[in-house]
Amino acid sequence: MKKTIRHATAVSALALLAAGPVAAACDSVSFSDVGWTDITTTTSAAKQVLTALGYDVDVKILSVPVTYASMDAGDVDVFLGTWLPAQEAAIGPYLEKGSIEEISTNLEGTKYTLAVPTYLWDKGLQSYADVAKFKDELDGKIYGIEPGNEGNGYLISLTEAGKPFEGFEVVESSEQGMLAQVSRFYPDQKGVVFLGWEPHPMNANFDLKYLPGGEEFFGGEGVVKTVAREGFAEECPNVATLLKNMTFTLPMENEIMGKILDGGEDPDTAVKAWIEANPQVLDTWLAGVTTTDGAEGLPVVKEEFGL
Repeated sequence: MKKTIRHATAVSALALLAAGPVAAACDSVSFSDVGWTDITTTTSAAKQVLTALGYDVDVKILSVPVTYASMDAGDVDVFLGTWLPAQEAAIGPYLEKGSIEEISTNLEGTKYTLAVPTYLWDKGLQSYADVAKFKDELDGKIYGIEPGNEGNGYLISLTEAGKPFEGFEVVESSEQGMLAQVSRFYPDQKGVVFLGWEPHPMNANFDLKYLPGGEEFFGGEGVVKTVAREGFAEECPNVATLLKNMTFTLPMENEIMGKILDGGEDPDTAVKAWIEANPQVLDTWLAGVTTTDGAEGLPVVKEEFGL
């Protein structure tokens, strides 16, 4: 059953914003980064802006299931990477319980499902139903990302007896490991099917097609949500305002991720360079946001970025 994300009741909390310093309990913020380059990118942007505002920011590298369990336990404050509808089953129980709350939609128009190189699509591998026909060429393997990922779990469920991928192995490694495997097969036009998504520079590096057939789990075009542990928006309204303001675009994320994955740049360096080249984004992100000591946030952050 499709879960409906509830909005955090931050309206009254936002009214508590004043020119004075933020509450002492809100001078630090913890994030989860699940190791996907897009989430590393957006989390770095939030971290750098919050640090410039005077906050102490802690970023924990956790899997998706551990992220939600940690937020439920109050050990992580914010997660910028709730991909929907793919993560509905993973986050749904926490939303129903109320231990995790939605802050905002930070990205629209995402894609997330199995992908193949166009040379395989042209051979006839054009849907989930076609995968079994190419079992020999695919060596009976479907390449996924990190163990425990909900997308992997769905694909593994399709390898059970009587399901469309019966007899296949879902290879679990990481985003980088999966794409390294695709890179090895691609030049020689060898068979490979794998979890693909956008935003990601894989869409520029490879000529790809996304397979229909997984909509029950992955949906069509999706969104990415910013979520927080229960009560965070009320306790830390200044941070909540920033997080609600922080929206991203596919071109932005693709550009930064390309510098990280293809150019080998440090994520923080790549994100900082993008912000410095696109300073207008700070005007939107910092509307109504103050520093930890109550000063107007925008000029302080711009100065920190050398703008």
